[in-house]
Amino acid sequence: MNKITLLFAGFLFFATAAVTGQKGKNETDAVNQLLDGWHKAAAEANAENYFNALTEDAIFIGTDATENWNKTAFKAFAKPYFDKGKAWDFKPIQRHVFFSKDKKIAWFDEVLDTWMKICRGSGVLVKVGKEWKIQHYVLSGTIPNENIDEVVKIKTPIEEAQIKKLLQK
Repeated sequence: MNKITLLFAGFLFFATAAVTGQKGKNETDAVNQLLDGWHKAAAEANAENYFNALTEDAIFIGTDATENWNKTAFKAFAKPYFDKGKAWDFKPIQRHVFFSKDKKIAWFDEVLDTWMKICRGSGVLVKVGKEWKIQHYVLSGTIPNENIDEVVKIKTPIEEAQIKKLLQK
């Protein structure tokens, strides 16, 4: 009888470990599917799917220093692109996903292949009911370290004015 009890206890331990590990994997898969679908919706100009992936209070921060939009403003900015039949096509190359202990908040960073070449995306997702939604997204262009001086020369006349304006607020 002891062998049967020990065998059953071992089975329960491994079954529980497998289910626990699978749950974490399923959450990561769900986040990856949401983000991949979101990028795909932009490439296919599917505005409904694209904007449904965002929470109602979502923020999108673009590559330009002036691009800090709530969902309504971002929709207005993006509408002409979606209306043309193709918005933008960002292909994930690499992504890291992290979760809060209660699995209700996730954050991520990703490397993207875009028309701007390599970009980085990062963001925060929240669990709304049983599905993940993007609450905050930041898109950043990358600059090779050896080219930063050249880029700063290009940016300086434009961004000096923006800095002054932002400091006055």
